[in-house]
Amino acid sequence: MQKEYRTPEIKQLCHQQARFAPREQRLAQLDRAERLLVEIQPERIYPYEFICYRITDFRPQEDAAVKISGLDARHDLRLFVEDLSDSLNIRAATMPEPVLTVDDLSEKFNVSTKTISRWREQGLVSRRFIFDGRKRVGFLQSSVDRFVTHNRDKVQRGARFSQLSDDERGEIVDRARRLARAGGCPAEVTKRLARRMNRSVETIRYTLKQFDDDNPGGAVFPDRTGPLSEEAKSKIFQESRRGVSPDVLARQYCRTRNSIYRIINEVRAQRVLELPLDYIPNPAFDEAEHDPSAAWEMMAPMPDADVEPRRVRPPAGLPPYLASLYEVALLSREQEQHLFRKYNYLKYRASRLRESLLRDGELDPNRAKKSLLDEIESLYEQAVTVKNEIIRRNLRLVVSIAKRHIAPTTSFFELVSDGNISLLRAAEKFDYARGNKFSTYASWAVMKNFARTIPGEHKQRDRFRTSFDELFAATEDRRTDRGELLSEQRLRESQVGRIMNRLDDREQKIIITRFGLERGTEPQTLKQVGELLGVTKERIRQIEARALNKLRQAAQDEKIDEPGD
Repeated sequence: MQKEYRTPEIKQLCHQQARFAPREQRLAQLDRAERLLVEIQPERIYPYEFICYRITDFRPQEDAAVKISGLDARHDLRLFVEDLSDSLNIRAATMPEPVLTVDDLSEKFNVSTKTISRWREQGLVSRRFIFDGRKRVGFLQSSVDRFVTHNRDKVQRGARFSQLSDDERGEIVDRARRLARAGGCPAEVTKRLARRMNRSVETIRYTLKQFDDDNPGGAVFPDRTGPLSEEAKSKIFQESRRGVSPDVLARQYCRTRNSIYRIINEVRAQRVLELPLDYIPNPAFDEAEHDPSAAWEMMAPMPDADVEPRRVRPPAGLPPYLASLYEVALLSREQEQHLFRKYNYLKYRASRLRESLLRDGELDPNRAKKSLLDEIESLYEQAVTVKNEIIRRNLRLVVSIAKRHIAPTTSFFELVSDGNISLLRAAEKFDYARGNKFSTYASWAVMKNFARTIPGEHKQRDRFRTSFDELFAATEDRRTDRGELLSEQRLRESQVGRIMNRLDDREQKIIITRFGLERGTEPQTLKQVGELLGVTKERIRQIEARALNKLRQAAQDEKIDEPGD
């Protein structure tokens, strides 16, 4: 729906018909509105009741006394026809009469596309059609003929004004060729020539396009392409995330700055559509949409526990990083309910906002505004943060269950890893409104997973076992000499030092801090490293990924096996 309506009543009428009127009725209303537009005289005043009746055969009770100037009525009826046709998704090829594009009219009347835009404002009725899978402005042949009949002098004057001589066309092509050889892209060359030749940008663009189409062997821009491929759009998005400015991308891909912004938003919106925003519904979420106090309560920080949590000693024999889980306090029932309610409400809000990006079930790039995408991504990141807090407070549960399922032929760390995955899935499926404790639900999910995977692993081993070697291997003494361990450690430190020298100072700092490579330090999160270096966590993630790629290449050059090889 366009925003340039001058009369709220006509805009509301278009909105109602687009949403509720049957398709055949809307098609008839398009023709009625176009015929009415031709009859409207700019100097007269018209009651809204008359306009509404001529379009819909209905006389409104409200707003019947509203008066509209003929000038405003002509302006708004033109928008009415275009917006109502937009709601019908009409394919140009299915129309019983020819449908002309802006370029077709420009070529037919020998005028610039800017002149066509000016004619639209002066009464040339346009509709929106689907051309080759893409929705664009089009003109019925009958609409064009009607406009020409009533504006013959205007059309002839526009053609005389816009017509270029052969010498001017030749000069434009020659200058464009020199600028293109110097590295200019079509957008830059067109703007410079428009200023130089005192012509509109569209006139220059159309002249060069027509020349390239007629002379493919000697085209000024032989590499000019049509719509960008999905791969190219994705590459533009990635380079933008790495900090490449839209101006540089516009020159690199021979596009305008605005088109680069549009491509970035389109790819970003497509990725937003892929975000996992499934949530457990709750009637309170809908109520919070109309009650700011309820929404604020759901989004508030987690409340403190009423009772000081009791410290629990970790089981003996756990590695330090698993034993440290027992230093994290468990959640009280109130805290748990608050976190799960907030987690699902955040995804609910993000999902509702994401629906506004769609039209007829598909992404509408025109709705992918930066502010809307920012809000959706922010809500998703908050939901991920809340989920991580829930998982962190319940990781010791997985360790406790894994300790009870350990066997001589099973790996304790594999059990913990499988259990963590089950814990993540349980957090996504848990319905806090049923009143159960999450620990009960998660324990059931983890044990059910163990009951399914462990017998399967045993069956696989029994099926392919050929001797008792596996049993002996499972119980053999794997202790080794302390001197040998120290020697291996020194070798690893030397190898790490050599490949770390491939990184610059900032990359080394990020890798060392992120993975706690200095003695006595703990690994830091992306956010913590970003605060330390004064940049965003997204920038830290980008630099970290680049540094890890360098380290992998260095490890290959040094012939160092990666873990797990």
